[in-house]
Amino acid sequence: MDLSKSTLNSTLPENRIISLDVLRGVAVLGILIMNIQSFSMIGAAYINPTAYGDLTGINKWVWIFSDLFANAKFMSIFSILFGAGIILFTDRALEKGRKTSAFHYRRMLWLLVFGMLHAYLIWYGDILVNYSLCGMLVYLFRKMSPKKLVIFASLFFIVPIIFSVVSGLSIPYWPAESYNQNMQSWLPDDEIINQNIIAMQGSWIQQMDVRVSSTIFMQTFLFFWSTFWRVTSMMLLGMALYRWGVLSAQRSNKFYTKMILIGLVAGYVIIAVGIYQNFQHNWIMDYSMFIGDQFNYIGSVLVALGYIGFIMLISKSAQFIRFKNLFASVGKMAFTNYILMSLIAMFIFYGNGLGLFGQVERSVQILIVFAIWVLLLIISPFWLKKFRYGPLEWLWRVLSYWRKQPMKI
Repeated sequence: MDLSKSTLNSTLPENRIISLDVLRGVAVLGILIMNIQSFSMIGAAYINPTAYGDLTGINKWVWIFSDLFANAKFMSIFSILFGAGIILFTDRALEKGRKTSAFHYRRMLWLLVFGMLHAYLIWYGDILVNYSLCGMLVYLFRKMSPKKLVIFASLFFIVPIIFSVVSGLSIPYWPAESYNQNMQSWLPDDEIINQNIIAMQGSWIQQMDVRVSSTIFMQTFLFFWSTFWRVTSMMLLGMALYRWGVLSAQRSNKFYTKMILIGLVAGYVIIAVGIYQNFQHNWIMDYSMFIGDQFNYIGSVLVALGYIGFIMLISKSAQFIRFKNLFASVGKMAFTNYILMSLIAMFIFYGNGLGLFGQVERSVQILIVFAIWVLLLIISPFWLKKFRYGPLEWLWRVLSYWRKQPMKI
């Protein structure tokens, strides 16, 4: 995506650069609201808040806040931006009469390598592998019209809904073994929870059992069940939104205002109904794992579009200069900041650091998120005063171009 930004810098007005960088900065910070739960608690707690930790009082409200405002919203924005980045790069290359296929796939291959290292050595919740694999496919759609892109995005988006609804309705016909196995992933027993906590509070080597098994599950079953379809859908949508000028702040204020109102109102209502229904069903697997999850799956896209509309309005405004510069700095270093957040969380929660895994409730987790935000908002503009790119952005460019790139300003 960094190459896309350099393309923007040479072809589009300043406000368009700001709009994408600010949006990327907001997205990379926002995903930590959900990721912190995965770093600090057992995996089941991410999808089932009753699986681990206190869910009363302020902890309950922090979870509701996270689910309503963050869950899958910022990841959707990130995927949308990635799709737009593919279009930005190919358009610029075509203007210069250059072929793009070899470079694109080399770039995706290196992203796959980074993602594998991140997932197996640091944190199993990595998204880079997903982006690399989906980006390889989405590239083939780059010449389609926006309307066709939206149609294909809708088709990909619907697939996990079909999987989930059919699975939920067919539960009465499941073999007992399959049902019990699913229940262990939804609501693990005390023995499994304790084994998980002991492993993550142990040395880096001791953590590998949990990290490797979780990574394999994420990159195989979960990828083909849900992640592939969702990420591909959002990338295709991002391509269409870029073609329509939505992501480069070219549309009218009225357009973005409607985008905000429709996206946020409809999205929040759908998600809120889902939260209420899940609590009404006491978060039982039979309902919440399949049917109950669809409210946020659908609503989060509408909310993400609302957030995009809001950032575009800010980007078009002559005000909020400091806000835009700060978040644009974070966005220009999104790759570096994403990995840096993982390293910080690893130090706080895992045994090769402070070893607080399983000991921090949601009300404290959100405070840690705020603290990391402040740190990145300080570090990013400071770094970019002296350097053109974040260190990982620079390394990715060197490996992709296979030649040395300028680093210092």
